[in-house]
Amino acid sequence: MRRLEGKTALITGAARGIGRAFAEAYVREGARVAIGDIDIERARASAAEIGEAAIAVEMNVTRQDSIDAAVAATVEAFGQIDVLINNAAIFTAAPIVEIERDDYRRVFDVNVSGTLFTMQAVARHMIDNGIRGRIINMASQAGRRGEPLVAVYCASKAAVISLTQSAGLNLIRHGINVNAIAPGVVDGEHWEGVDAFFAKYEGKAPGQKKREVGEAVPFGRMGRAEDLTGMAVFLASDEAEYIVAQCYNVDGGQWMS
Repeated sequence: MRRLEGKTALITGAARGIGRAFAEAYVREGARVAIGDIDIERARASAAEIGEAAIAVEMNVTRQDSIDAAVAATVEAFGQIDVLINNAAIFTAAPIVEIERDDYRRVFDVNVSGTLFTMQAVARHMIDNGIRGRIINMASQAGRRGEPLVAVYCASKAAVISLTQSAGLNLIRHGINVNAIAPGVVDGEHWEGVDAFFAKYEGKAPGQKKREVGEAVPFGRMGRAEDLTGMAVFLASDEAEYIVAQCYNVDGGQWMS
């Protein structure tokens, strides 16, 4: 028996990277998946490659009308939503004295407001339909501590952890479990941009920061998207019914809490 048999999931930012790995793992476990992404063409391509159990829905988490439309499209296609993974996020870096308001607003609009209001929309659907659902928010080890050049991103992920705790305590009375996953450094195409920030502000050669952070992981390497799928499946399964408002580190030993 596959652990997510008969369940439907909406995963934001799932056209590539970690989100896509979650979608693939969920389908293997018997779920149907809506791949929500602002890049609808890439989302459609990913859904086609995953198979008939996956669909693409256009989704900009900074716009309420887009969130509502994606939720409605998922329900229309699959009947209901049992699991939400709030995975969509963006990264930025700068010294404190160089942080710009527009950059701050952009990161918080996606990482925090997007998480909150997507969670709200799906929770309303679950409550209205008596669904004992699961909501999984993607936090980060960056939300556990500060970093000299990553204040805005760190603060946004700390907010995601806090939202998870509050929402978890509030929504469990409706039978909705809210938890979070805090990855460490995860390899992927996004690291080209991350590495460029550190090359700019720390004077490092291209690729140097990525190599250094990988070597610093106690496990011995950077994480891969596939390293996170086990926790994402577990938290969506019946096995996690008694887990509420927690944030799990899946980071190769980078952070202990």
